[in-house]
Amino acid sequence: MGVVLPVLFALFAAFSNALATVLQRRAALTVPQNDGFRLGLVLDLLRRPLWIGGILAVIAAGVGQALALATGALALVQPLFVLELPLALLIASLMTRQRLPRALWLAVAGVVAGLGVALVAASPMGNRTDVPPERWVVALAASAVVVAALAVAGLRLPPGRARAGCLGAATAVCYALTAALMKSAVHVLDDDGFAAFLTTWETYAFGASGICALLLLEHAMQGGPLVASQPALTLGDASISIALGVVLYEEHLRSGWWLLPQLLGIALICVGVLALARAGEGAP
Repeated sequence: MGVVLPVLFALFAAFSNALATVLQRRAALTVPQNDGFRLGLVLDLLRRPLWIGGILAVIAAGVGQALALATGALALVQPLFVLELPLALLIASLMTRQRLPRALWLAVAGVVAGLGVALVAASPMGNRTDVPPERWVVALAASAVVVAALAVAGLRLPPGRARAGCLGAATAVCYALTAALMKSAVHVLDDDGFAAFLTTWETYAFGASGICALLLLEHAMQGGPLVASQPALTLGDASISIALGVVLYEEHLRSGWWLLPQLLGIALICVGVLALARAGEGAP
């Protein structure tokens, strides 16, 4: 049950996030586009019931993710969110009553198979609950610099693939950092109770990082095609989360010849995600 519970919670969270993505994307495309970073975008979206439904799905995903991170390694839980993209396309096809072509089913199978091969080969282990402050300082500083650089670069570009890719990558960093902080805060809740959870800095840090991710995501969706933003978001979140799991929580991955099936799995995931993102470009 050491692996089963976090996997089940993570799959629930991935489904909820996929539903949120579909609802939020449909809502984001109904508001006026803007070239800069606009806080008023959220106020416009609050008037859209679809976006409200997406936020409720985000909350459900957050609960599932918190439970997954409380019971499993960051390097195990976050890569499972790669499944958000195929799940989002399946949900969108059901909502629009459009059948997915055979090529897309093959891409879905490629993502699922690649993820399974990569995770089994890597066999992420470790569930450390405390992180030395100096590691948080380095991780937070590096993440802030990367997010700021990507966001500034993206917002200076005209709408298109480059803009969407930069904003999608910035969102990925925020998502990965949010997960790392959430893992620490959830362990405080489990070990010391709700009062300690409300007073630990990680609780407010993951909240702030999550809000930044939400704002960047909305602008990434408006900034250009899904084929640019979604691969950067999906693959970036998984890879950065694995790095944070190893650096912050001292999680371990198999090495040696196990790297070969890991690389094969990653290659299948990348090919599948790119194919699905191209298909999602035209999705309503």
